[in-house]
Amino acid sequence: MGLKNNTNWTLVPGTVRDIDAVRERCRKLVRRRAMVSAGVAAVPIPGLDVMSDLRLFALLIDDINHEFGLSEEQIERLQPKFKLIAYEAAIGVGGMLVGKVVTREVVSHVLRRTGLKTAARQAGKMVPLAGQLAAAGIGFLAFRQIGYQHVEACAKVAATLVTAGVGHDGGQVHPA
Repeated sequence: MGLKNNTNWTLVPGTVRDIDAVRERCRKLVRRRAMVSAGVAAVPIPGLDVMSDLRLFALLIDDINHEFGLSEEQIERLQPKFKLIAYEAAIGVGGMLVGKVVTREVVSHVLRRTGLKTAARQAGKMVPLAGQLAAAGIGFLAFRQIGYQHVEACAKVAATLVTAGVGHDGGQVHPA
């Protein structure tokens, strides 16, 4: 039996206009997932929102990377010089999740960077209704902020690749 080829792949956007379109789609995705995160944060069960955020955020990062053509698998399909440019650009913009396999530990580290918000969210749950609403609002804002930062990092990496010529001189390697 032959090997199955994965035909579900996305190219790095080829123009600034394409990057802007992908950026807006991803920002919309971030807002939707942030609303889900906020809904879970309003449930007064300690720890439920943290576990939910870990899973939602890992999926979000994977989806954003894929939309920009910057998942680990997609970057590996680039010519070597473009791979190097992609990873250097990711490092340059602080995009530690661009082109990486997202693990629970990595997501946990990123979410810990918003530790104050997490603590406030947990403490807010102890106050009935008002605390739940505050926890949901804080959860939404924190999730959206981190998501938007990742979208912008991916957009900058994609713009660097477009400037370097991906898509114009055969930078993308197409599946066989």
